[in-house]
Formats: sequence, structure tokens, C-alpha cells
Amino acid sequence: MKDKLRSQGWFGKTGKDGFIYRAWMKNQGIPDYEFRGKPVIGICNTWSELTPCNAHFRELAESVKRGISEAGGFPVEFPVMSLGETLIKPTAMLYRNLASMDVEESIRANPMDGVVLLCGCDKTTPSLVMGACSVNIPTLVVSGGPMLTGKYQGRDISTSDVWRFNDAVRTGDMSEEQLTVAEECMCRSRGHCAVMGTASTMACMVESLGLSLPGNAAIPAADSRRKVLAQMSGIRIVEMVNENLRLSDVLTRKAFENAIITNAAIGGSTNFIIHLLAIAGRIGVDLKLDDFDKLSANVPFIVNLQPSGKYFMEDLYYAGGLPAALKELDKFLHHDSLTVNGKTMKENYDSAECYNRDIIGTVDKPFNALSGVAILKGNLCENGAVIKPSAASPHLMKHSGRAVVFEDIDDYKNRIDDPELAVDENSILVLKNVGPIGYPGMPEVGNMALPKKLLAKGITDLVRISDGRMSGTGFGTVILHASPEAALGDNFAVVKTGDVIGLDVAQRTLMLEVADEELSMRKQNWKPIHKKYDRGYVMLYQQHVEQASHGADMDFLKGGSGSEVSRDSH
Repeated sequence: MKDKLRSQGWFGKTGKDGFIYRAWMKNQGIPDYEFRGKPVIGICNTWSELTPCNAHFRELAESVKRGISEAGGFPVEFPVMSLGETLIKPTAMLYRNLASMDVEESIRANPMDGVVLLCGCDKTTPSLVMGACSVNIPTLVVSGGPMLTGKYQGRDISTSDVWRFNDAVRTGDMSEEQLTVAEECMCRSRGHCAVMGTASTMACMVESLGLSLPGNAAIPAADSRRKVLAQMSGIRIVEMVNENLRLSDVLTRKAFENAIITNAAIGGSTNFIIHLLAIAGRIGVDLKLDDFDKLSANVPFIVNLQPSGKYFMEDLYYAGGLPAALKELDKFLHHDSLTVNGKTMKENYDSAECYNRDIIGTVDKPFNALSGVAILKGNLCENGAVIKPSAASPHLMKHSGRAVVFEDIDDYKNRIDDPELAVDENSILVLKNVGPIGYPGMPEVGNMALPKKLLAKGITDLVRISDGRMSGTGFGTVILHASPEAALGDNFAVVKTGDVIGLDVAQRTLMLEVADEELSMRKQNWKPIHKKYDRGYVMLYQQHVEQASHGADMDFLKGGSGSEVSRDSH
């Protein structure tokens, strides 16, 4: 085994090279025997005080280290770029691909035989998995866990309530002072968003892909059992190195299909689609946008969590966690899909129990017969667009209305509350130039706040369409990821206020009712309005980012370079 360890290409060398690799490591007080044939396990840590969701990761890493040492491995913790969704401007999504490059090169360039990925906040999970896939050594994910449910005025709250509070303040139903109190009540413990937002969806994604130990997704960050799982993960990664169980052994086509089915049933974030497509592109699985619709179509919504339902991630854990939900999906899933603990998916959930049917329903008695995701096609989104039916209004699922168009996010902010804005309850809001290239980075602005004058009339939802994304904590009849985006000058770029748009979710169509000849003429006269950057990473991003329908990865990052390092430096 010693001769097969990748790390021995560094620490097993004799002469000058081996001396240099070992001697400088020893300045940290590491005894010589640690370098003599032990599996070296990297702990890829996205801890940062600017990423509040991940601010407890130094402590969590200590639990992983204990497990690695217990199993006979040599733990080495290293930092990578951390993406804090709540603070980073213009959007954390702009930097997902950059962080993935950091992860990939950090793993490949250093003496690691296996790696544990510590991730929590939205983009940290896909960026770490994407980067690790491009190296393809034994890898295991430990999520940070959701925060405890917020408590405000005797009721449970979390991130989805931010949108409700915002509307209440705008209509005068909530004061700024009350908003501040709610602010102090919501994030009352370590961890990421307590609803089935993108962070929780990503944690469920890695568990349903088989990349984490069973139960990883839902254990609250503040629960001591999160540390136990981290320590057990440290033990298991050493075993994975001994077995040479790599990402490509786990991330098969069946694993991706299991994740898509699971996401539909839990009402997961629409961001799941864009991240899973990117991960598939890195590991070499042929996954298409249409696959999400085909695999989700007959899967009912069975996990009753906000924003599509009522409860919170903490409640899901007490009800049996994701394994209990997976057991209910038994007839849909690939039972034999291998997971990182060496067992099949079915073996991992077979003994799970549900303790609360108000939270985890059954396929026969779901909370909503509609699946979590639908892919729309039509002349307004030739390459596809995404809607989350479980979080939408039933009366708007088939709707025709007049477009009210905002050319970019600034145009929207300047006009949405204009009393003279020609908008009513039948209108369809359209927001352009918030796609990967146009913004740049594809921000979470798709669930546009409704005009104040409609809120005052009691209108709580409109059909909203954009080439951007929305927070996984958001809700409403919101159509996202319209592709090609407006910045490329196709049909979405030339829709005008007053155009009629027809939506039919059951038929999976989104149509702009404008003649082809008129659209052709508009496109001939179209001029881009988005800012083009001329230096640094953002320039590179705008030049090479793919469209949302392909995962918004960089074209030159597809696939991977493996774990070999072609040259020594000494």
C-alpha cells in the first residue's frame, strides 16, 4: 500500500527532494513517522468569517482530523476560496468557477491521497465537488449543517421569511424596528439557511449522489451529532484511500439520476440544476437539461419544508432525515448505486424510519402531486428555462399576459414602485441582462419583488421571467435560467413591454406571441447594453462561461486533468 500512495511521490523520496518536502513540514512539530507510508488526507476547508454559514468549520475540521488520525491517516488542513452568499458582491455565483479552480489545483499540486471537503454555504458545495472531480482522488463531503430554526413572536421563521418581511415593510404592515427584532431572531445558531434553500439542497444533493455518509444533509450545525459525523467521515476517508474508491466510482449516471429524483421530491432549489450540470461536466457524465424534466415528471413532493412547504431542516432531521425520505422514494431510485461508505444507496436507507408524517410524506400521500422542477421550452427560451411548480401559484401555472420588461437590474429597481408603471395582476414581469455574461455572474434576483401598488391590493404573486437565478429560499411563479440569455442577442433579448407571453407548465411551454419576422427585425437592430470587462478573472469569465443550460461552467474547465503532476520543482 505504501508504494501506491500518491503522497509518497513527495514524502517517500530520498536525497535532496525528500529532505526538502519533509524538513519544512517538520517545522510544525510533526514527528518523522507521520511521513513514512501513512495516507495523507487533505481537509479542504472553506472556513471564513466572511462566510457566516461556514464560520464553525475550524471546529468541525478538528473532528475530521480526529477520525483521520484514529484510522491511521495523516491529516493536513488547507484553505481555499470561500464564497459567502450573504456578503459577496456582485454575486457568489460569479466566483463558483474560480473557487473550483482553486480547489482543483490545490488538491492536484499537493501530497494528498484523499480529501474531505468541508462545505456549507450555497456555492461552496458545488465549487468544491467540481474541483475535486477534475482531480478524481478518493473524496468525501462533510456539510456544515443547517442553523436552528428562528423564533419570532411565538412562531418559527427562517430565510424564506425575508421576502415576506420585505413586502410587509414596503406596504407599511411591518416597521423597521420590528424588522430589526426579526433580524436578531432568525439566525440564532451556527449553520446555513434553515429551509430547503440552496445550501440545504446542496447537502441533500451530495448525500443523494452518495458523496457523504448517510444522514449528513439534515443534522443541525449546532447538534453534537454533526461533529460525530465529521469524525466518522475522517475514519472513512482513510478506508477509501486503502480501497482506492474514487469519485468516478461513485458519480455514475445512476448517481446523478438518484440526485435528480431526490431533488424533485424534496422541493429543492432550482440552483441544483445548474450545479449538477456543472459537476456532471467535470466527471464526464452526459447530463442534459431535459433529463431533469424526464426524471422529475412523476415524482411527487413529499418533504414538507419551506419554501415549498411548512417546516424546516431541523424538523427534517428529527423526522428521520434524508434517509427516511429516500426510503419513501424506493420505487424511483437506483438501488445499487455505490456510495462513499462502500454500501449501496438502498443499503444506506433500508433501515431508516420516519417519525413524523407531517414532515415526510409518502409517494401515495404526497404534500403536492407536482414535482419540484419543470423544464420549459419555447421561442422565449430556445435552450430551456426552469420553474419550481411546488413553490408556484396553481392559478398561474397556465397563464397568458402582457409583458412588463426591465432591461437590467437597475431599470427594475428604478421603476418597479413607480405609481405610473402600467402593471396589473395579469402582467408578466420580465427581467433581462442578469444571466452569466450580462450581469455578470447570474445573480439571485429572478424572484423580483412585486410592485408596491399591487401588494397594496393584496396581490402576492405574478409570473416572473428572467435569465438569472433565484435564491433557493425564494418562492412564487418564477421562471429562471432563460437561455440563451439576453446578453447574446437572441429572442429573450428583444422581448418588449406589451408583448404577450404564454405560459403552460403542464405542456412545458413558454412562448412569446410575436411573429418570427418581427423577432428577426428586432434582432437585427439589437445592441448589447451589458458591461464588458477588460481585465482579470471577470474578463476571463465573460469570455468563457457557458450558458445556464450547460451548467454555467467555463468551457475550458470541462472534464479534468487527473491527479498526476508532470514535473518536480526541486
